[in-house]
Formats: sequence, structure tokens, C-alpha cells
Amino acid sequence: MFFTYLRRELRRRRKAALVVASGLALGIALVIVVTSVSSGMGRAQDQVLQSLYGLGTDMTVTKAAEPTATASERPRFRFDAQDGDSDAEQSSDRVMVQGFQTLPAATVTEVGRQSGVSDAVGGLSLQVIKVDGQFTRGQFQQGEGGQQGGRGGNGQPQGEVQGGGANFDVDSYSVFGTDVTEPALGPLTSSEITSGRTFRTTEANAEVAVVDSAYAKEKKLKAGSTVTVKSVKYSVIGIATADSGESAADVYLPLTQAQTLSGSQDKVTTIYVRATDSQKIDDVKSAIQKNVSGTTVTTSADLADTVSGSLSTASSLATSVGTWLSVAVLVAAFLVAGLLTSSAVSRRVREFGTLKALGWKSGRVTRQVVGEAVVNGLLGGALGIALGLAGAYAVTAVSPTLQAETGGGTGGGQGGPGGGGFGGPGRQAAARTLDVALTAPVGVTTVALAVGLAVAGGLIAGAFGGWRASRLRPADALRRVE
Repeated sequence: MFFTYLRRELRRRRKAALVVASGLALGIALVIVVTSVSSGMGRAQDQVLQSLYGLGTDMTVTKAAEPTATASERPRFRFDAQDGDSDAEQSSDRVMVQGFQTLPAATVTEVGRQSGVSDAVGGLSLQVIKVDGQFTRGQFQQGEGGQQGGRGGNGQPQGEVQGGGANFDVDSYSVFGTDVTEPALGPLTSSEITSGRTFRTTEANAEVAVVDSAYAKEKKLKAGSTVTVKSVKYSVIGIATADSGESAADVYLPLTQAQTLSGSQDKVTTIYVRATDSQKIDDVKSAIQKNVSGTTVTTSADLADTVSGSLSTASSLATSVGTWLSVAVLVAAFLVAGLLTSSAVSRRVREFGTLKALGWKSGRVTRQVVGEAVVNGLLGGALGIALGLAGAYAVTAVSPTLQAETGGGTGGGQGGPGGGGFGGPGRQAAARTLDVALTAPVGVTTVALAVGLAVAGGLIAGAFGGWRASRLRPADALRRVE
């Protein structure tokens, strides 16, 4: 009887049901779009953070660099005199630790012993400045009217030196020493090997290198080429392409080789840490800061605060304005649905009064009204889900490009890619911009939320109407009889 009466009444009041369902559908569709766009913002931000951080890394441990460099830390180049061969080319490399102060390699083990740490790996960020070129000896020319070998009144040759000089080229690039025995952790994990291969775990002290694709293109390198650093020739075994378009370093070397080149034996600049539980990262950070003195611990949440640009602006709008707008529309939709249902009950006084006169209890009348409202809510939910999915698909199809600006690091700050930053060994200290395509993925949780809102909207509307129906009396129906 319940379903028969329900079906008949919904069929009789199609327009009223459509109005209630449409209001709920609008609110639900807006919630789906805002939720999916917010999820897309999160993915875009994760993509930016991964490019600075490294896949699978939850935090980094570093030590802030000194504010000023000493004379021994400033790059100095010395060239030998070339007697009898003034045109010989000369070259000199200066390999310097970049961005941070070094930490003892034992710190990696100490960090790895902290509660909540699953794995810890050290790396060394370096900057190589290479100067090569040649000196050209000038030629002595006699003055006008002078004779070959003529001398002035003071007995000195007359004339001047012409030509000669120096022509040197300066090249600067970043090198990162990575622990090849731990390939699943560190900045190289944010890149894909597109040519050749990556390091083998047995190449801890091998003279091999992996080169970033942009640097390889600039220097015309490929797998099988060689890269010379401080007179040591490294065989290029692979070309790495960063997922985000920008790599953590130009050249990757085994950690032991990088330590030897820079004279930083048993030293690291960055420790990459993976936590056992991603929900307890703050606890792990606190434990490391407490037990490993003199270090700075930076998490992805810290780095997220440094990301600006249109991605940050859009994310703020989606999480603040979009959320409040969704709430306001939902509240309005629920209220309108409740008022319309209550109004519809008022117009059905004769009907409900007659039913009560025939023996229907107030509870049965209330259940009938709530049932109709819930069905309207489900219809609105189905329509809202369809509209929300269409909106999310449209956003993904258009894929608007957002810019994420990451400020340059100072060596002691929380990130920034510069000078090593948060997982960004070998980057320059200048800010940079990444272009990220926005998507709007819709998950099962979002759809479940929409269904829940539809049921809630129907129950709220039914509560309004049910309360009004429960107060009706059979006498009310008799007054309406003409």
C-alpha cells in the first residue's frame, strides 16, 4: 500500500517533485565539482612537491649554510705558466658543496634509528664551476722609424706589445651524489630513465653518471658519452627525464664519487627520510629535531607553504570560497525543499484529513510524506551526480594550465629549490615556475558523499512536511468541503 500510494502521488505531482529535485541537484552538483577540483588541486600540488622532493620521501634533514663564505670557500682558479707554448689550452674545475653545510654520514644512521622512520638515505649536493680557455702571448712591435733591435737613449728597446690576451669560458652545472644502494629513495626517483639505464646497486664507487635530459640536450650527450669532472671521466649510462619538466640536478654520480671530488669524505648535505606512517609525519619530525641537534627538518607541508602562483590562488578559492559557496547552496536547497514540501502538505489538507478519518495514524501519514521527500531527494541526487560528473569532465577536458611558483632557497630555509632546498639539490637559488594542467578527478568517496547529501536533503524536506502533516486533524478536511 505504501509504495502504491507513493508512486501515484509522485506521478500526480511531477512538477512539484521536479522543482524540489532540481534544487537539491544544483547543490549536489556544485559540491561534486568543488570537491573534484579540490582533489585536482591536491594532485597538482603533489606533482609540484614531488619535483622538488622526490617520490616516496616524506621529509628531508639538512643543516643551514653559514650566511657568509670564507676565503677558502670562494672559488679560486690557478693556471700554470706555459713556457714555450703560450697558446696551450688550460682548464680548471672547482667542485663546491652547494646550499647547505655538510653533515657527517653517521647522521644518516642516527636519523634512521628514530622512532617512526622507515628509511633514511644521504645525498651530497655540489656545484661545479669549470673554467677553460687559453692565454695568447702578445707580440712586441718596434716604434715608427726604429730599427730592428734599436734602443732609446736609456738603452731600452723602443716600441710596444700588441695583441695577446686571454679567452676563457666559464661553465657551471649541478652535480648530486646519490646513494645507489637505495634506488627507491631520493631526488632521482622523481625522474624517469628515458635512455640507457639507472645506477646498479654494485656501482657505489664506479665512474658512471646519469645525466638529466635537458642538460644532455644542451651538451649533446647520450648514453655512452663521457662527462669529465675534475679530470675524472665518467661514462654516461643513462638519461633521466624529470616528471615535472625540471630535474633536481644536471648530473647524478654515485655518492662516494661525489664525496671524493669535493673533498667531503663521509659527508652529506641532505638526508631523505621515509616515515613508517604518513599520518605521523609531524611526530617523526619532532623526534628528529629533538634527538638530532643542529639540523633542520622539512616536510611536504612546510614546502607547500612556499608554493605560490595561480595554483595556490585557485587552491585557496576552491578550499575556501568554493566550500562556503557549496555549503550555502546546499543549505538553501535543503530549506527550499523543506518549505516546498511543507507547502505541498498544506495544499493536501483535505487528502490527509480524509485518510486520518479513514483510520490512518499520524505516523503513517508522516512516513508517507517522508517517503515522497526521500524519493525526491534521490532523484535530485541522481540528477546532481550527472551534472557534477559533467562539470568535472568539462574541467578535465579543458585542463586549464596553472602556474606554480617556487621561491628560491637560501640554504637555511625550508625549501625552496634553490641551493639544494627541500630535496632540490643542485638547483639555482632563483625562483622558478612550473606549468601544471588542472584535472578534476571524481572518486567513489565523492559520489558516496553526493548520495548521502541527497538522502539528507530528502529527510530534511520530509521532516518539514511530516511535522506539518502530523498536526492535521480530520476536522481540517471537513472544513475544506464545499
